[in-house]
Amino acid sequence: MIKWLARPADYLSVWHDMQAYTNLRGADTPDEIWLCEHAPVYTLGQAGLPQHVLNPGNIPIVHCDRGGQVTYHGPGQVMAYALFDLRRADIYVKEYVNLLEGAVIDTLAEMGVADACRKPGAPGVYVPDPDGGELAKIAALGIKIRNGRAYHGVSLNVQMDLAPFLGINPCGYAGLRTVDMAACGVRREPTETGEALARNLAQAWDRARNKT
Repeated sequence: MIKWLARPADYLSVWHDMQAYTNLRGADTPDEIWLCEHAPVYTLGQAGLPQHVLNPGNIPIVHCDRGGQVTYHGPGQVMAYALFDLRRADIYVKEYVNLLEGAVIDTLAEMGVADACRKPGAPGVYVPDPDGGELAKIAALGIKIRNGRAYHGVSLNVQMDLAPFLGINPCGYAGLRTVDMAACGVRREPTETGEALARNLAQAWDRARNKT
């Protein structure tokens, strides 16, 4: 099931709801994809290092239980939270991460952003820097697996204020450039992009579960 949460969604509330959903799951509980845009917030992963938060200003910081370092969420960025039972589907974590990244790459291609790619050793999705130079990050990934069940997911920068990324080392990488779809010359609404991302996630999940 795919559902939109209220926007802007409070990060703490959504995180606690994901935990509750995961903790209460049974063998037949359906997998879900939750879509939202968050109010401005920095999130620091379970093993995240505080020194990667450089200048948060008035933006709150939440230390959560996903993997990864620090990132920023805010309006104009689509969050896709994938609450999937990996154990039931017999899917390993590495395969699952590849699935999430692939769904984002497919969505970007569908929206008109060409050349999106993975970067070895650095989870997420990247595009050629519109201003030249190295690859720039357009989507971040962070997951938590509890009792074989995944929550958290991916964030895709659609059309947003990118300045808050300058207040951190994004995903723990000093100087990593962060862009959105608009910076790549593609202007789309977050709702349209979110629907496409959820559809691609659902299709990729079905293929993985059915081993097709």
